[in-house]
Amino acid sequence: MVKGDIICAVSTAPGMGAIAVIRLSGEGCIALANRVYESPSGKQLQEAAANTVHYGRIVEKGEMVDEVLVTVFRAPHSFTGEESVEIACHGSVYIQQQLLKLLVDAGARLAMPGEFTQRAFLNGKMDLSQAEAVADLIASSSSAAHRMAINQMKGGFSAELMKLRTELLRITSLLELELDFSEEDVEFADRTELRRIAGYIEDLLERLCRSFSLGNVIKNGVPVAIVGNTNVGKSTLLNALLREEKAIVSDVAGTTRDVIEDMVHLEGVLFRFIDTAGIRYTEDRVESMGIERTFAKMEQASIVLLLTDLSRGEESFEEYYRQVKEHISPEARLIIVLNKTDQVEDVLTPQETIRLFTAGEKIIPISAYTGTNLDLLVKELLDAVNGGELNSSDVIVNNIRHYEALKHALAAVQRVGSGLQSGISAEFISQDIRECLHYLGEITGEITTDEVLGNIFKNFCIGK
Repeated sequence: MVKGDIICAVSTAPGMGAIAVIRLSGEGCIALANRVYESPSGKQLQEAAANTVHYGRIVEKGEMVDEVLVTVFRAPHSFTGEESVEIACHGSVYIQQQLLKLLVDAGARLAMPGEFTQRAFLNGKMDLSQAEAVADLIASSSSAAHRMAINQMKGGFSAELMKLRTELLRITSLLELELDFSEEDVEFADRTELRRIAGYIEDLLERLCRSFSLGNVIKNGVPVAIVGNTNVGKSTLLNALLREEKAIVSDVAGTTRDVIEDMVHLEGVLFRFIDTAGIRYTEDRVESMGIERTFAKMEQASIVLLLTDLSRGEESFEEYYRQVKEHISPEARLIIVLNKTDQVEDVLTPQETIRLFTAGEKIIPISAYTGTNLDLLVKELLDAVNGGELNSSDVIVNNIRHYEALKHALAAVQRVGSGLQSGISAEFISQDIRECLHYLGEITGEITTDEVLGNIFKNFCIGK
């Protein structure tokens, strides 16, 4: 990025709307905007105070293009940390493009994707993890994802990393002081205290790494596979959860032959429900392909709902349960759902029999057709993604780049603990600490490369 460039872009959503906002940033952008702006009072934008809004017209060769409101920001008190201008015009696509043309003709250039946020990072307005949270905030599609992005953008994750870096720097400064006096064979750092600090840092890094699986599903939607025998009500349950007729419901066994997916928000959490083909032996080639996809979706799911039909008793439940347990991920949550309670008088007997085959999974009797106990199932789904943690201020990692850096930092600090335990030279321990500091610095951007920055900001929308 060339220092001093004036950049401009439409910062509102593409297309026609009631209003649009054109953003400019860079030294001299206020004077540049003034070349296409005309105030009824004749006042110049360069004379405007910081953080003030001004009514006027955009003109081209003496003819009015649009009536606008222009907001002036003075460095360093702007989003980018630079002199900035925001022009609110009418949302006609023609007006937006005409205004951009006038600004480019006046000396500005079109901004690259994410360049405004990149300048904010380079000017010290936010660290790199906070800059990435801006993109997550824009893309958030549920209240849980929104809360997670807001917490990171406000510096919650950065504060956790700062605590770690402070402790690590304290350790390495004491160890490197010993190296300066190596000939005297003295120890400035109490090894018991160092082991305690290293253990504390290791626990914190492990917690952050564990949170990634939760953060990832919150960001992209929690995958929930609905599985079971044919005609047990999987499609009916999907329709009930989505509140629309998404899947075909029929008394004919094997109606669902392919995977059907859709998303729904439940109390602020985005769930991705997957209706699968019924598990059974079949010589039908197409249905067999659907069953193969069922097993594949089970392996990818964070939550698996195993449905059984109460009206059939506990027929073959053990066989289906065993097949499901073989295919689901060890980290996945299995919930057993006893469907069609509206068709039986006794729910308790089959429920107790089925419990004998299970490994303590939650069993919920419902009627997908009437909606009985669907609220209990929804509550269990929310509990399965740790709804209590979502409502707290705990930091949740949702970025694969952060996760990889944390894993490397964790490996380094584990070597620190092992080295302290075995009594190796302070020089080697200090090197592992510096490696841990390096990976933590990669997350916040204290240590970074142009290639990393390019990969991050190219995924931003233009104008942000």
